[in-house]
Amino acid sequence: MFHILQTDVQALMIVVGIFGLMVGSFLNVVIHRLPIMLQREWVQQCAEISGQPIESTEVFNLSVPRSRCPHCGHLITALENIPVLSYLFLLGKCRGCHQKISLRYPFIELLTAILSIFVAWHFGFTWQLAGALIFTWALLAASVIDLDHFLLPDNITLPLLWLGLYCNLFHLYTDISSAVLGAMVGYLSLWSLYWFFKLLTGKEGMGYGDFKMTAMLGAWLGWQWLLQVILIASLLGSIVGVSLILLRIQNKDIPIPFGPYLAFAGWVSLLWGSSLKHILHAWT
Repeated sequence: MFHILQTDVQALMIVVGIFGLMVGSFLNVVIHRLPIMLQREWVQQCAEISGQPIESTEVFNLSVPRSRCPHCGHLITALENIPVLSYLFLLGKCRGCHQKISLRYPFIELLTAILSIFVAWHFGFTWQLAGALIFTWALLAASVIDLDHFLLPDNITLPLLWLGLYCNLFHLYTDISSAVLGAMVGYLSLWSLYWFFKLLTGKEGMGYGDFKMTAMLGAWLGWQWLLQVILIASLLGSIVGVSLILLRIQNKDIPIPFGPYLAFAGWVSLLWGSSLKHILHAWT
């Protein structure tokens, strides 16, 4: 089996794509539950600090309780939880109450599979593939959470930062010196911009989660790619933000999360960084 995956790229892409569908189903759980878990944790911490009694709540984590319909409470069975296929079989409706199931669930599953296939095609059957898949899945989950809640959880960005440094101990994506400097420069660059903007305008232009994500990207890519990542993220964010305002989809006073653009820029730089650098140099 391993020999086939090593020699047949198409077989590898198929296997990784199927596995990506299953991971996408799990990412849907992470995207929904992790912010709730963090909110409950913060409420408990505030109660402890203020000396208030801590209310006992049911166990709620990534595995408990079982997934259920938010409208009628119908428990999702294993057959109803097959990525994409269950959505199509159920015609996009809950089996219990026939309320519509959000299209986002199969979309996340398909997107995870597609991105995973790209990674498999680029790296082949290597250790780089294993690390890049985890990198891809974590960035996708963090991006959607940021879009939903303006939050980049430390539970995702910080473990991914350490994993990037560990991978680069073995020179998987860059050398360890570049990775360590990348983490430092990544954090300090946006931290400096944050304080410059705040001192100039009195407003906060971004959150601390963006600093940590940039540090994480630096740990994976190395400091040499950070300027490219920030330029791509800023350019893409500006284009999307202005377009949403012009189309009156977004109010200009409502902030736009920067995390998804950083994630996109970091992901494409990991796969096609050199090509993008040539394009940016041509523009400048």
